[in-house]
Amino acid sequence: MELKIALLPGDGIGPEVVAQAVKCLRAIEEIFNHKFTYTEGLIGATSIYQTGVPLSEETIKLCSDSDAVLFGAIGSPEFDDDLDAKVRPESGLFQLRKELGVFANIRPVAVFPTLLKKSPLKESVLRGTDFVIYREISSGIYSGDRKLSKDGTTASDLCEYSEKEISRITHLAFKAAKKRRKKLTLIDKSNVLETSRLWRRVVKRIAESYPDVELECLFIDNAIMQMILNPSKFDVILTENLFGDIISDEGSVIGGSIGLLPSASIGEGKAMFEPIHGSYPQAKGKDIANPIATILSAAMLLQHFGLEEESRAVVSAVNKALKKNIVTPDINIKSKFGTNDVGDFIATNIVDTDETLNMNYENIGLGKSTII
Repeated sequence: MELKIALLPGDGIGPEVVAQAVKCLRAIEEIFNHKFTYTEGLIGATSIYQTGVPLSEETIKLCSDSDAVLFGAIGSPEFDDDLDAKVRPESGLFQLRKELGVFANIRPVAVFPTLLKKSPLKESVLRGTDFVIYREISSGIYSGDRKLSKDGTTASDLCEYSEKEISRITHLAFKAAKKRRKKLTLIDKSNVLETSRLWRRVVKRIAESYPDVELECLFIDNAIMQMILNPSKFDVILTENLFGDIISDEGSVIGGSIGLLPSASIGEGKAMFEPIHGSYPQAKGKDIANPIATILSAAMLLQHFGLEEESRAVVSAVNKALKKNIVTPDINIKSKFGTNDVGDFIATNIVDTDETLNMNYENIGLGKSTII
């Protein structure tokens, strides 16, 4: 297979972790006789410094002309600390999602057996944890109008959703649940928010078309508590933009490190793959950033295009690295291995195998076939 992959390393540790994912993709090319071409583009603070905008027309064209996007991280302390900044790195990511037409961010949360002791939760609580978050990313409070009064003393952020926006991701989530353990949990705040009430009405109506899938509705505060007390109870989680952002970070703690969780953003056209972690500027250039989330995002990219065995080969190599404790300091504080070491080991240990794996990414295979 031939694929054109746009690389958007972005800010902070983004370039370092994306480089490791590319090593793995190159290994896949060689072992499985594929041809991938990689073209790098600018986004975020890096783009602002060079072009004046967080997302240039050149980068938009690059992504539009590519089959998929592999994204690193976005954000810079200079902008975080400047509350009056007119241009922010994150707006580049929001704009890119809109340009690509993606609306569903899919975030699997599974616990590697070799890392059970690394989690702050008890092993007895963790065992069997394997759920996936379907986060709506095209609308909501992150995309609504923002206002600040002239005197700077009053501000507002508009959270707005349409039935169409809710419906399209809800169908994706239900179809994923049918392929998994047949349970879907809607997380909202419908006792307070009108947008959440709309979410619940639409989801309950659509649930009637999926009678074999159990629907559970939880308020966000209760859901967060349940994710800590009993994470294995969840199968597919469906939620809006802001809540999805929050619970994804909580889910990362369950597995032992935010550096382990990948994601895919899919929609009506292109697809983008990225780790859920941020730019981690404190680690930039220190060779300590965990590349596994980005490498697993590359595995999701492969699966999205039907390359199932290739995707499994990448995950198998990741499992091998974890079993042999070839990991970065976030997983083992005494580790002498760095970002490049871990990436090299995983890439070197990618082999042509159809080994059965612990990680379950089956739902990501729905990405191209179930768009409403």
